[in-house]
Amino acid sequence: MLVEVELPAGTVTVTAAWEEPEGESRGVVAIAHGAGAGMDHPFLLGFAAALRGEGFTTVRFNFPYLEAGRRMPGPAAHAVLTWRAVVARIRAERPDARVWACGKSYGGRKASMAVAEGLEVDGLVYLGYPLHPPGKPDKPRIEHLPAVRPPQLFVEGTNDPFVQPLSQLEEAVASCQDARIAWIDGGGHSFEVKGAERPADVVGAGLAPLVAAFIDEVARA
Repeated sequence: MLVEVELPAGTVTVTAAWEEPEGESRGVVAIAHGAGAGMDHPFLLGFAAALRGEGFTTVRFNFPYLEAGRRMPGPAAHAVLTWRAVVARIRAERPDARVWACGKSYGGRKASMAVAEGLEVDGLVYLGYPLHPPGKPDKPRIEHLPAVRPPQLFVEGTNDPFVQPLSQLEEAVASCQDARIAWIDGGGHSFEVKGAERPADVVGAGLAPLVAAFIDEVARA
């Protein structure tokens, strides 16, 4: 399906894939890609398929810069507006459903910015939050996180260069209103583990139970 996004320079459309689980849906998880790959990356395909196996509707989508054939992300405001448009479309289709925002790296960070600015979702999941550029812990991307009100789950690899030292992420999460970390031992930024090579779709699928458990925890609260 196509989602219209109102940008400052005019309306654009982005591609989205709305996919249902077998049986009754437990809620909708919107899934954004990382900076260097689109919504059809094998990691996201495997992750989304496994989430549907857990009973969730999934909505993968592209950001405008990728839709336009560019490799470098556009202005942050464009990503925030895209998140707003996607969630609005989901709520129009499923007004009574719980909606969760989930993103790989860049996509997750932009979701957090959108929610900090007022976008309403039931919770957020970050698959490899890019706390800072690799090797630059003095440039953290955390100013907005304390303003995020819904529950947050940071799924992070212990060998991810974007979160070294790990204590810096732990301190950032401690500053949040309601957040927790699920560490993947030995995982890199894409959750690859040395000595345990697996296809990207399998790696992505392996994270779905953690996300489902988080959603269940929030739902019970």
